[in-house]
Amino acid sequence: MTPLFIIPARGGSKGIPRKNIKPLCGRPLIAYTIDAAREACRRLGLDDDHILLSTDDEEIATVAESLGIAVPYRRPAALASDTSGSREVIIDAMDWAARDGIAFDTAVLLQPTSPLRTADDILGCMAAFRPGETDMAVSVAETDANPYYNCFETDADGFLRVSKGDGLLTRRQDAPRAWEYNGAVYVISPESIRRMPLGAFPRRVPYEMPRERSLDIDSPLDWAIAETVMGLKQQ
Repeated sequence: MTPLFIIPARGGSKGIPRKNIKPLCGRPLIAYTIDAAREACRRLGLDDDHILLSTDDEEIATVAESLGIAVPYRRPAALASDTSGSREVIIDAMDWAARDGIAFDTAVLLQPTSPLRTADDILGCMAAFRPGETDMAVSVAETDANPYYNCFETDADGFLRVSKGDGLLTRRQDAPRAWEYNGAVYVISPESIRRMPLGAFPRRVPYEMPRERSLDIDSPLDWAIAETVMGLKQQ
């Protein structure tokens, strides 16, 4: 596979203002994703021009350039709002790369909010992807809320009922394993995403990541947890 690594980093962020370039343990948040993408490129024998930062924000672009990558592409303003979908962002980035002569057969989405993701995780998820047989390989972590054991819904009478199964399991380890996207790596067929949204893909395969690397920063609490975890790693 020849990937196009797409790093989405729009300027507007309400939960954590300017989070993509906010310092996390002394470095801009986006630096950790750029490092992982560059290391993956190095191992694949590719140049950094296979890393495409998708941003509408000049300050984010400047910070990324200071970290060693070129940022020739700018995301259109119409794709930089709170309501912009990942599919449209990915397709626009792919179209720009194709026009610029960058050869790729796979799109790899790397969100900056997963600073603990490594190059090994990127390459592992790529290895799980089967060209022509799958629409997407996606990084996952085992979920704490298992629908067979401790995830409930209310019925028509307002009573809690276990989401799946008969509700008779008394040990979590007896329940089938359940997964959640951790937001770190999405390896996507360009043909599939042009045909349908990511959520409609019928052929998705998982790449399991450990929970300690699966933190997706979406709130100030997530940020504090990331600082603590990464601070411990640096000791």
